[in-house]
Amino acid sequence: MTTYVDRHGLSVAAPLARLIEDEVLLGLSADQFWSGYAALLRDLAPKNAALLAKRRELQVQIDGWHRARRGQQFDGDAYREFLTEIGYLVPEPEAFELGTQNVDAEIAQVAGPQLVVPVMNARFALNAANARWGSLYDALYGTDAIAGRAEGPGYDAARGRQVIAWARAHLDKVAPLAAGSWADVAAFEVDGALRVTVGGHVTGLADAGQFAGTTAGGNVMLRVNGLMIEIVIDRASAIGRDDPAGISDVRIESALTAIQDCEDSVAAVDADDKCVVYGNWLGLMRGDLQERFEKGGRLLTRALNPDVTYLDPQGNEVVHPGRALMLVRNVGLLMTTDAVLLDGKETPEVMLDAAVTVAAAMHDLARGAEGNSRAGSVYVVIPKLHGPEECAFVDTLYGRVEEVLGLPQNTVKLGVMDEERRTSANLMACIKAVKDRCVFINTGFLDRTGDEIHTSMQAGPVIPKGEMQKAIWLAAYEAGNVDAGLAAGMTGRGQIGKGMWAKPDAMADMLEVKIGHPKAGANTAWVPSPTAATLHATHYHQVDVAGLQAALKGRDRAARADLLTPPLMVGRNLSGEEVRRELDNSCQSILGYVVRWVDQGIGCSKVPDINDVALMEDRATLRISSQYLANWLIHGICTAEEIDASLRRMAPKVDAQNAQDPAYRPMAPDFDGAAFKAARDLIFEGAKQPSGYTEPLLHAARRGVKAA
Repeated sequence: MTTYVDRHGLSVAAPLARLIEDEVLLGLSADQFWSGYAALLRDLAPKNAALLAKRRELQVQIDGWHRARRGQQFDGDAYREFLTEIGYLVPEPEAFELGTQNVDAEIAQVAGPQLVVPVMNARFALNAANARWGSLYDALYGTDAIAGRAEGPGYDAARGRQVIAWARAHLDKVAPLAAGSWADVAAFEVDGALRVTVGGHVTGLADAGQFAGTTAGGNVMLRVNGLMIEIVIDRASAIGRDDPAGISDVRIESALTAIQDCEDSVAAVDADDKCVVYGNWLGLMRGDLQERFEKGGRLLTRALNPDVTYLDPQGNEVVHPGRALMLVRNVGLLMTTDAVLLDGKETPEVMLDAAVTVAAAMHDLARGAEGNSRAGSVYVVIPKLHGPEECAFVDTLYGRVEEVLGLPQNTVKLGVMDEERRTSANLMACIKAVKDRCVFINTGFLDRTGDEIHTSMQAGPVIPKGEMQKAIWLAAYEAGNVDAGLAAGMTGRGQIGKGMWAKPDAMADMLEVKIGHPKAGANTAWVPSPTAATLHATHYHQVDVAGLQAALKGRDRAARADLLTPPLMVGRNLSGEEVRRELDNSCQSILGYVVRWVDQGIGCSKVPDINDVALMEDRATLRISSQYLANWLIHGICTAEEIDASLRRMAPKVDAQNAQDPAYRPMAPDFDGAAFKAARDLIFEGAKQPSGYTEPLLHAARRGVKAA
């Protein structure tokens, strides 16, 4: 049972109070913090509640509009007029530009991959922070990025030759020599410029400006589209000794930024969990987070990597970041927390996250050039905002947090996740509401699809999940996000991002497909692992995103009419086999994720799909699957009995997929555990869940398991 202490009329969980007062606060007394936070809660919690009430009211009106027109052909003009009347759609604001200042180069100027990782797991959090640099040789050698695989327990020379050939061919594309190929380089010499011996002749880079300098050990540093590439020279190594030039590796700047996530990828349901989340973020901001773990029979300690130092062509020392620039993703407006009670009731978790994560980041601000943000900013990503009113509220919230902590106005920079329909439809107004803090917008297919289905729940049955990628609304959504970012002046000030690559083991496919993200004008995109970040970074070597953005700025904006076209299955009947296949696919996905979340508190992991392909999943995946089945149930595409039968068919499959996990508790044959019940509730109660979110049911189930 949680023990509480009184702080200015707030009941604060004792472990949280100790963490904040003994470790988090810097240059601020406990009395100052709690008095300010108590006033903030009393002022803003009612406004938070009013915004949630407006979400419910709008959804009731939209549901009613669709019910009244059931069976009629969808009328887009009438629909948009209705949405305007009820305040769902707001007028487009007059032209404006972002006023954001003091933004680090990794966000404002250089395009590259972005990792998203659960901060609740210290090892994962450190891996993400350290993914700023990655070995291209290792990323190619150990994945399917190139055909074949390594054979035997030791180094496979044949595989190594494949890797080296791919890497040298890539250098020929993105940092070509004036004459010859990187495959034939025999020696390097530096004398204010880079001289390369190829086939007995001395040449240089075709673009001499790509030479950035050399390290103390003689490694060659290149810069391509702002990203660093290090040619590692080590003639004593197993690879370098067989290379004419002694090249043993090609290290490339990979994850420029990393979102340390307190939201969808964690299962933090109570005060104890929140202390773990905040404690790890604090360690990252202080620079002293460490994690000890066993690997290969050895006990290892992981800590944050140091910076990279080299000499530029003029002989001046350059210190380049060795770690990804870290942002923290706090929770949205919906959930409350038992970590702090006001008048005996739980308080908005979004406010606790804001106060504690920013207070922890003050340790980083005190570190200056050695810290995370060299520009003196704190970067917060806010998910699941519905429209400009909520964006304006968040701007006010972080302004109040700055007042409580004594920070200059707009120290906190905000990233607005464009993953809810009302935000997409009013994106320019949303950006304007945070225009002096905004450094990030992005698209997220899964959450956005979940909200698309929930908002249009009563309009009719939606198309099969696999067809959603071709829906009219989705193309408008992806293009419209870029259009809005460019129109607001995001170039040179912030990130326009694209969503996650969900198949961490399918790197060949990622290399083929994900170059579409920078080609779409996005200067960052999410990846599921450090290895994926290294491989995705090669796309940014090939695409000048800033130049592309300048060209895209003149195109016609994506049509709002397309964006607001529901993805309905009109005039079409599915066969019984097609329905069964869709049910099994979704039920297996739901069960596979929920059982780990509820029973083990795992918020993000590689979950095998129905075909045993590992997918990186978090709550966004769950939201789309549960809303999809809830919609089909309402419109008679399937029955409750068919869904129950599918759940019972898929539970044994999920059990078998987890058979090697000693902590796993099977769902079959009794089907009476908390995880199975939660999965079922997510479907059958899905239409009633606020915005189709999964958190309320998941949190209740996980708390029950922890209490037991």
